[in-house]
Amino acid sequence: MKHAGLPIEDLPTPAVLIELDVLGKNISRQAERARAAGVRLRPHAKTHKCPEISRMQLAAGASGLSLAKTSEAEAFAGAGFEDIFLAYPVVGLGKAERLLALADRLRLSVGADSVEGARGLAAPFAAAGRILDVLLKIDCGYHRVGVLPENALEIARRIAEIPGIRLRGIFTHAGHVYHAETPEEVAGIGRHEGETLAAAAGVLRQAGLSIEEVSVGSTPSARHAMRMPGVTECRPGNYVFHDGSQVALGTCGPEDCAMTILATVVSVPAKDRAVVDAGSKTLSQDILRPRPGGHGRILGTASRLVSLSEEHGVASVEPGDSFRVGDRVRILPNHACVVSNLHDRLYGVRGNRVEMELEVAARGRIE
Repeated sequence: MKHAGLPIEDLPTPAVLIELDVLGKNISRQAERARAAGVRLRPHAKTHKCPEISRMQLAAGASGLSLAKTSEAEAFAGAGFEDIFLAYPVVGLGKAERLLALADRLRLSVGADSVEGARGLAAPFAAAGRILDVLLKIDCGYHRVGVLPENALEIARRIAEIPGIRLRGIFTHAGHVYHAETPEEVAGIGRHEGETLAAAAGVLRQAGLSIEEVSVGSTPSARHAMRMPGVTECRPGNYVFHDGSQVALGTCGPEDCAMTILATVVSVPAKDRAVVDAGSKTLSQDILRPRPGGHGRILGTASRLVSLSEEHGVASVEPGDSFRVGDRVRILPNHACVVSNLHDRLYGVRGNRVEMELEVAARGRIE
């Protein structure tokens, strides 16, 4: 940790800063919400990809981790984590064989939304005389992956009959909440998410299927979905950091955002334009939700980044703001999760000093 103890202004830029006090508050707040709702919290670690942050979440009461990719699970298994749900329809014999190896090391469950996908996962488990826990994904309105609620019973029955599979539960993700225009719309989507999944679980149980887990996700909808009767688990991820989109959605205030990007002004070619050394390789091209609004807000100013190339972030300088070459600025990103995956390390800071470096151990684990 060669940068530990350094003043922030001595860090090379661009650098991703994590306010440790804010991070701790975010972790504690979400854990308390889950306890109050009577559900298990299984945070999605794709937001940070850092074992150290996941340890903080488990210490606060999380029951395990959610991840998306097999290689992410391998990275976290290597760091000693023992309970992982891959909330993703993993497909392919090679990955199924890797999951079998992982199942020797930890408690593993995997998402599926098709009979074909589940059958492919089951093959090496059945051949080894083993059982893989599977959760069926239900589409609660996002229309990305997941079976429609009215088709859930037929698909669930067929998956439950596959040798090598145990259908342990159902899950969903209300990703469409990121298009909600008002806090009331966010709340409505969250309630619908929980109600839809609980109703689907009821239908499956009435048909004789054992449904232990009823798992919802999404940071904006989490506080509403987890309170719906019948929900057993919640899988938000972004809440550890929050970001510009969460502020715009009303999920949190700017003071709840733990992640900022430290950047240096490298050019001021015009009074109304300044350029920083944080471009798309630092911030990604993800747009602000629910309405596009630049590529990141420069804290302490009214100015935003309005365009990005790989190494350049171009800010439109608002009236009353001014920048000079060499100035250090902090940028609130639109989407924190993709920022983590672009960097080898995050800098945990308190006050004006770096306290720790957080390795992004699962960075680039996309297969």
